[in-house]
Amino acid sequence: MSHETPTADRALTTALAEAAAMAGHAPSVHNSQPWRWTVLPDALELRVVRERHLSAMDPEGRLLTVSCGAALHHTRLALAAEGWTAVVERLPDPAQPDLLARLTGFKHTGADPDAMHMVQCMRVRHTDRRPVSDEPIPDAALEEIDRAATREGVNLQVLDDTQKIQLASAAQQAAAVEAGSPELQEELAYWTSRAGTGTGLPPEVLPGEAPQTTVPGRDFGQPGTLPVGPGHDRAAAYAILWCTEDERDSWLRAGEALSAAWLTGTRLGVSLVPLSGVVEVEGTRQVLRQMLSGLGFPYLALRLGLADPTHAGPPHTPRLDAAQTVDTSAVRDQLS
Repeated sequence: MSHETPTADRALTTALAEAAAMAGHAPSVHNSQPWRWTVLPDALELRVVRERHLSAMDPEGRLLTVSCGAALHHTRLALAAEGWTAVVERLPDPAQPDLLARLTGFKHTGADPDAMHMVQCMRVRHTDRRPVSDEPIPDAALEEIDRAATREGVNLQVLDDTQKIQLASAAQQAAAVEAGSPELQEELAYWTSRAGTGTGLPPEVLPGEAPQTTVPGRDFGQPGTLPVGPGHDRAAAYAILWCTEDERDSWLRAGEALSAAWLTGTRLGVSLVPLSGVVEVEGTRQVLRQMLSGLGFPYLALRLGLADPTHAGPPHTPRLDAAQTVDTSAVRDQLS
């Protein structure tokens, strides 16, 4: 490592610990937060936490890895906001399949103002499953969100009207399949009854009734307490996040792209809701592949819209304490 003084070492390890803690704001499937960071004197490592893997819904771990990719992107931005650049090694050790990424080669290059703004967006970003406003998203905003995803090496295909209907049909079909799975319903019940644990989806973030939407959202098995209101999301845009590969490193990058797109949307006043049901069921996932003309593999469908200005934002979902997701034992002396 290039740093020569204990003060410089302390500055780096403090920045790593704080950036890993900021990753706690990242979105994850059912707010499972399935990541664990290890702060080392000259590296930061990201591992998956198998205990928070939704194995019935996501047996191959795609959404698990996408969730961790979102946390990785949050950490990268938090470091950049403090002036640190890093070399990111994805899946660095085949002998450690749970080690998803290692950040090394840190250099202090000066704070990035854009990253600082994105860190502010991390604190306010949330998932609002209610209908969006009747005003369509400006094309310039959609293009900016698209570019944010593309910079992470992942594609965002905005759907035309015909494809929206296909997506709606696929979402209905996926919901019917999942409603018939006792294992999946049991898993869903578990993640919607986690009050006080720092994970899961509390009733106050779930709609009190099914919203009027073009593409149906997930049925969480029981109504929440979030008032829905009379609106419809006719003005919403829908998109598919996809890549040409279907490997773990591309799943990780899809999560990084999701984070980049979502934070960009937050900055632009665009509400984003991931629709994962259609990729959880193999038959409907293939429908999405056909919508991509077979060119790639879908990771998530997304609903994008301008938040209804008459609605206050829903509460934020709970988060685990940093002590539960960030291991600083290897650098405790430097942090004290």
